[in-house]
Amino acid sequence: MDNQSASLPPHVLIFPLPMQGHVNSMIKLAELLCLSGLHVTMLVSDHNYDRLQRHANIQSLFDRYPGFGFKTITDGLPDDHPRSGKKTMDIVLSLKVIGKSLFRDLMVSTDRLGSAGHRKPLTCVIMDGVLSFAAEVCDEMGIPFIYFRTVGACSFWANFCIPKVIEAGEVPLKGKGIDVQTYKRREEMELPVKSVPGMEGFLRRRDLPAFYRVDEVDDPGFQTISTETRRSTRARALILNSFEDLEGPILNEIRNHCPNLYSIGPLHAHLQSRLASENSRSSSSSSSNSSGSFWEEDRSCMTWLDSQPSKSVIYVSFGSVTIMTREELLEFWYGLVNSGQRFLWVMRPDSITGKDGERQIPMELEEGTRERGYMVGWAPQLEVLGHPAVFGFLTHSGWNSTLEGIVAGKPMICWPYFADQTINSRFVSEVWKVGLDMKDTCERVIVEKMVKDMMEVRKDEFDQRSDQMAKLAERAVSEGGTSYNNLNRLIDFIKSMECVRLSVK
Repeated sequence: MDNQSASLPPHVLIFPLPMQGHVNSMIKLAELLCLSGLHVTMLVSDHNYDRLQRHANIQSLFDRYPGFGFKTITDGLPDDHPRSGKKTMDIVLSLKVIGKSLFRDLMVSTDRLGSAGHRKPLTCVIMDGVLSFAAEVCDEMGIPFIYFRTVGACSFWANFCIPKVIEAGEVPLKGKGIDVQTYKRREEMELPVKSVPGMEGFLRRRDLPAFYRVDEVDDPGFQTISTETRRSTRARALILNSFEDLEGPILNEIRNHCPNLYSIGPLHAHLQSRLASENSRSSSSSSSNSSGSFWEEDRSCMTWLDSQPSKSVIYVSFGSVTIMTREELLEFWYGLVNSGQRFLWVMRPDSITGKDGERQIPMELEEGTRERGYMVGWAPQLEVLGHPAVFGFLTHSGWNSTLEGIVAGKPMICWPYFADQTINSRFVSEVWKVGLDMKDTCERVIVEKMVKDMMEVRKDEFDQRSDQMAKLAERAVSEGGTSYNNLNRLIDFIKSMECVRLSVK
């Protein structure tokens, strides 16, 4: 290594699973590392990079951080693959087959992403915790790696304990998918789960991550999640987008197996806090206006919110993956309209399944929202949740959305669809007590009742509890807070790996 290269900052590759929620949180991590003076390359799929270029202002990252850049590889799926609903697992399985050779070729052909006079070869890789093929390449090439799990500690720990749950006979759950109406013995889903330490008092079988809902324990998806999660112990460190006041007891359980653990979340709030501090020191008014959105945001909803009374609107969004039937759509619509509450509803163009003629939003839905509702294809969610007109959040309980609701102080009604969402919704309702859990059902009378409970009957209770949790999140990412300090420790740890690498050279 020449003297010019040696004087450059440590260089980190960030490699997320090619899905909206994973990319979104990892972009926030990338910007936090750039703020700390590191050089960062982000490796995304060709498909996702195209969407980021079209719908997210990624140019702002290039403009603000000269040491930031992108590299791309294919995810192995055709361009017209939906990459949503239950088809999302195809991304993991495809990369499991082709990812190792692609990643190795990239590392070899670019001298570990080094570029003379601009970036040095990689100091380390921070990879999504389900991409163990990349870890194998790193081992071969002597590149240190860190795992970043974009789910909460509660989901990670439940998946880590899969062998214990199997041994206890608490799986399989007799029936694939999330529609437990098809189960022959629905009461089985209410049985407590005793084999996940730290969750014995409230976890039921129906709350286990959706990967558990299989007919047999040798199901490929189920085994992939189990294997990938257990491999986290091989990494130099583990990063989680969480904070101690939210998931402290579960984080402590994980530390028994992954002692070098950094809880640095909520990442979006942490980034804004660090930017605010930097601006204060430099008397600058600049802010991060980049996003990780794969969809074009319709900002007309902000104008609509401006015309609504304070704390009068429930925001409805089921994220970037959820697919629902026309019947489910109508049940939600009737429930919302019958509740008498104002609502802002995000409805992705590809989110309704069925025959071609049924995929469009039904005309009666559009007509029924005119009085008290507003619908958009995609929304600037952080801004929406921060708007004073919004009181509650009807959500799919994805981890990013859950954290965003907590930071904004918005109580949640949870309708989990996939993966970690079923356990997130249980923690929202029974542990953090900032919302209601509506999993495994989609009936208009239940939707109506829960919306009324949140917006009317228990409004003060939920408002106060959500405000308390928001303050804890703010404290965690402020100077001296647990997440703030953990990020500083993480930066020091990355720099220490650079020092070791240089001494070996």
